[in-house]
Amino acid sequence: MNFMDMIKKSVVEEFTGTISVDKMILSLIVAFLIGLFIVYIYKKTYTGVVYSKSFSLCIILLAMVTAMIIRTISSNLALSLGMVGALSIVRFRTAVKEPVDTGFMFWGITAGIMSGAGLYFVSILASILLGLLYVISYSMGFKVSSNYLLIIKYEAGAHSEVNKIMKKINKKKLKSKTLTKNVIELTFEVEVKDIKDDFINQFQGIEGVKTASLISYQNDFGA
Repeated sequence: MNFMDMIKKSVVEEFTGTISVDKMILSLIVAFLIGLFIVYIYKKTYTGVVYSKSFSLCIILLAMVTAMIIRTISSNLALSLGMVGALSIVRFRTAVKEPVDTGFMFWGITAGIMSGAGLYFVSILASILLGLLYVISYSMGFKVSSNYLLIIKYEAGAHSEVNKIMKKINKKKLKSKTLTKNVIELTFEVEVKDIKDDFINQFQGIEGVKTASLISYQNDFGA
């Protein structure tokens, strides 16, 4: 047996040709549990305005689908090559609102790959350690800053009171100003690390303020 035959034999032996149902179910269960853990960490450290339930379900689905794909292609060489070719032509154009969301998606995919490869203990241990380290870094102040549009509509007499509150915001940029019949509407781009409930309520206590809205906004600050 020459060197090339030895290589071919070693490669072919890696593919069993059969798919074990019990191993497939075990991979899906492990990927599902890790996906739930990832969603739990994501929800606890979320700093946006509106929490997306669909994105959380997407993380769990990504982990399970990836595990199913890895388990399938590991059983057959021809099937694995065809699967790689099919996946290479898929294009995903859904915009991710926050950069951290991309990291959570890759976390789910990685957990699915390890679960599909049968590395159950490694995938669970690695996910737990990764989650703990992320929570520690989050609690230490390495929170992700988010951009928002702050839209305030008020009467001209409340201008000084509104300015007092705006001075408390370190990073802000005036995007537009509209004056209509003694009513002023200001639109600011603001960057904050954590949104508290009293952030908007401060404007509510000012006489003359009609509306104050905070809208999630994806853009590079200062651009």
